[in-house]
Amino acid sequence: MMVSIRELRVGFGPVEAVKGVTFDIPEHATVALVGESGSGKSVSALSIMRLLPPNARAGGRVLYRGMDLLTASKKQMRNLRGSEISMVFQEPMSSLNPVFSVGFQVAEALREHRGLARRAARERTLELLQEVGLADPAAKLGRYPFQLSGGEQQRAMIAMAIACEPQLLIADEPTSALDVTVQKQILELLAELKRRRRMSMLFITHDLSLAGSIADEVVVMRAGEIREQGSAKQVFAAPRDDYTRMLLDLRPRLDRPRRPRKRRDDEILLEARGLRKRFDGVEAVKGASFRVLKGKTLGLVGESGSGKTTLGLLVARLHEASGGELRLQGEDAFRVPRLAFKRRLQVVFQNPYASLNPRFSIGQTLTEPMRIHGLGGGEAERRGLAIELLAKVGLTADALFKYPHEFSGGQRQRIAIARALTLRPDLLVCDEAVSALDVSIQAQLLNLLQDLQDEYAMSYLFISHDLAVVKYMADEVMVMKDGEIVEMAGADEIYAEPKHPYTRALLASIPR
Repeated sequence: MMVSIRELRVGFGPVEAVKGVTFDIPEHATVALVGESGSGKSVSALSIMRLLPPNARAGGRVLYRGMDLLTASKKQMRNLRGSEISMVFQEPMSSLNPVFSVGFQVAEALREHRGLARRAARERTLELLQEVGLADPAAKLGRYPFQLSGGEQQRAMIAMAIACEPQLLIADEPTSALDVTVQKQILELLAELKRRRRMSMLFITHDLSLAGSIADEVVVMRAGEIREQGSAKQVFAAPRDDYTRMLLDLRPRLDRPRRPRKRRDDEILLEARGLRKRFDGVEAVKGASFRVLKGKTLGLVGESGSGKTTLGLLVARLHEASGGELRLQGEDAFRVPRLAFKRRLQVVFQNPYASLNPRFSIGQTLTEPMRIHGLGGGEAERRGLAIELLAKVGLTADALFKYPHEFSGGQRQRIAIARALTLRPDLLVCDEAVSALDVSIQAQLLNLLQDLQDEYAMSYLFISHDLAVVKYMADEVMVMKDGEIVEMAGADEIYAEPKHPYTRALLASIPR
């Protein structure tokens, strides 16, 4: 075995995050560590690297080629990290240094662990950037992380991780923020590097479908404990644990029929004609035309940079259009007073950490829009309406007196949805509203949105790069590429018979 973990326990104060975990990482194999947020999977990986925070207490054994990493000296760990054991983190913008060029950061590992001179390190860095598939690597050497796309940043992180030819590569959610096509490229790259370099890999994810596409062995964790482990073939074909079966069942699938919807007349709520947006001479949205029907969902899919978020912001009037028309129930939406427009259209953003005011209690967050728009007869009535909304999204009344930092990511997104519902809008723009969530929380929120649509006859513009989620939600789907709508059809039709090559490429990239 490359790594043998035996009865690993990790605690923070009175909380035990990992509770006696035992599993192996064989030579030249990929082990997927699967579980939702809080399951202990990342803490287990950080234990291998000895990167736990100072307040953590760890017990048990983590054996790397017979050496117990939990009792190894600091010097031994410094020599191992980056040299024999490397890690690729989930968010490259947080783990790449923003003030150093990409080339400098990759070369630093070579100078530190291999003692290469500056010129030799630069040449080897160029080879590594080429190996990880970074286009025009010579030009990228001098660029800073913010000048690269998300996929390019992750490739640079992988180049840094493999620079010293490690025996074990730990990849912690390396594709969770990436589009399906880029995600597929990164997975293929990791698999090829592992094969060519004869590495072992620990692949951490909350998505079982990703685990199935790359792993030889699967370990399923929940609440700090292992619920199931075995070969990927066995875990997927005949899962033994109820939790594993739940994770498999909750993931939206393309071959699963959509939930029945209430039948409604095809009344046009919102119509765009030739909508355009330019930024410094670059056309981000190129003449988009579409309709959103009353009480129905229009899905919008595309990769990062396709223009889908910009289009959503144009519809919400958070960007000013450079051209075209937008009509709300036949009325020129650009001429509707902004306050009246906001009452009829609300947005749920991807990141509830950024979209909720950290200084406002949840009660203030929910009652402020009502106060601004003159809803409710007084503070007591508005507080009562806020409690009703919290109940709708599955939260209790005591949430009113808490602040955003006291809630999990899924709970914060529920609060963001409750805030959007305070004005009972006609249209809700959901911009990647569930993309960062675990499958169980994601399923709860998708069902919640559909229940609310059935109850209030709301319409949704549902923006996502996850085609399986869009199929689950949408009545119609439009596909954007390079600022243009390249295909639009009913949800079942577009998935059964995609017409455009780009749509077919997106569908082919989904992990099966």
